[in-house]
Amino acid sequence: MINDWNLVIGIEIHAQVKSNSKLFSSSPTDFGSSPNSQVSLIDAAMPGMLPVINSYCVEQAVRSGIGINAKINEKSIFDRKNYFYQDLPQGYQISQYKDPIVGEGYIDIETENNQKRIGIERLHLEQDAGKSLHDQDPKYTFVDLNRSGIALMEIVSKPDMNSPKEAVNYVRKVRSILRYLDTCDGNMEQGSLRADVNVSVNKDGEALGTRCEIKNLNSFKHISSAIVYESKRQIKLIDSGKRVDQETRLYDINSGETRSMRSKEDAHDYRYFPDPDLLPLVLEKEWIENIKKNIPELPDEKKARFVKEYSLSNYDAEVVVSDKATSEYYEAVVKGRAPKLVTTWVTGELFSVLNKKNISIQDSPVSADMMGELLDNIESGKISNRLAKDIFEDMCETGKNPNLIIEEKGLSQISDEGEIEKLVDEVLNSNPENIEKYKNGKTKLLGFFVGEVMKLSKGKANPGTLNKLLKKKLDN
Repeated sequence: MINDWNLVIGIEIHAQVKSNSKLFSSSPTDFGSSPNSQVSLIDAAMPGMLPVINSYCVEQAVRSGIGINAKINEKSIFDRKNYFYQDLPQGYQISQYKDPIVGEGYIDIETENNQKRIGIERLHLEQDAGKSLHDQDPKYTFVDLNRSGIALMEIVSKPDMNSPKEAVNYVRKVRSILRYLDTCDGNMEQGSLRADVNVSVNKDGEALGTRCEIKNLNSFKHISSAIVYESKRQIKLIDSGKRVDQETRLYDINSGETRSMRSKEDAHDYRYFPDPDLLPLVLEKEWIENIKKNIPELPDEKKARFVKEYSLSNYDAEVVVSDKATSEYYEAVVKGRAPKLVTTWVTGELFSVLNKKNISIQDSPVSADMMGELLDNIESGKISNRLAKDIFEDMCETGKNPNLIIEEKGLSQISDEGEIEKLVDEVLNSNPENIEKYKNGKTKLLGFFVGEVMKLSKGKANPGTLNKLLKKKLDN
């Protein structure tokens, strides 16, 4: 809610099906290939070419539908969605309209205080268009058809979201589920997953406002910023006595504004009709059931298990399971180790390095085995937590095993009580004035003494033993 205005959001997610070939042709789908190098006669819409359905893409769509708790329709129909643009060589897009492959479903998202269920209207299969390149020449638009015909799943939500945060959490959750299922790689920066966001505003007791659609948002930050700007734009229009026109808008990442692209089309504008080259798609119940049996553990199930098995908080479990690769890394490290320590190091130190280097956990410079060895040294008391951070930094830079670094640099923790006592006595003998202050009530000076002993030991004194000895000597 913005002031006394309600915000209503619905989202259409376009997720590229993870498949080696396109929806209706055998052309490859590799990202980053030379322009027009992955185009068959079917993709280029040459006369007489007939589409042939890719059964693996159908299976991927069904798996995705199961993952979003949706009804799988045993019969679906492919339609022609007619519109004319230079990167759509057929003059129509093969899509699904009234009879999609997947019907209504839902997912649960985290909100500030609880969970919220977001309804899903449908998931349908369709082919992607090509790509228009406007920045290659000052006079001409170039067309790359590599993307033409790639299989897309369009996942249409119900207008159940009421804040930018809810919208972002919804897209994150759908992306996470698809990645767990391995049906879409979710690489938003490559356009494998992008969102069209519908925004409208109204007040309590009023009918839903006129919605505007913001096209092709490919980052969580842009989704949030576009919703904030667009909702304020609509409120400003209404407050000034003007009306909001239903239209499609684009988000300008440089200015942070949305701008008009075209008036919003309705379904009848596309003149949908069943594609005469494709028979209705009929799925057998047994085939659908077999797919259901092989669905992997999904984020919600894994989160519940992590809370139960490892006593993680809901927040920590949500962070760890939100990404499949992260959950696998965490589970590899946590076996036989203290979950709290593992959580702190994975979500704290490791995430910090990954963010700084702008890399994914799959490319982590520290493997799960190496992280486990480092934590074993902490748990055994061989190194302190502070020394471990220095060793971890070295591991990230050199790729060396923690035990090798500890050996090379002589970093083993000093745990011998007699050796630590000598260091404590040396520090106390050098600071009689501070001892007097401590005994007169300035007990915060304990931190000063700890620091001095740590300097003397080059950070290697066992903190627990050190604190115990200091308090014993100072309090006598």
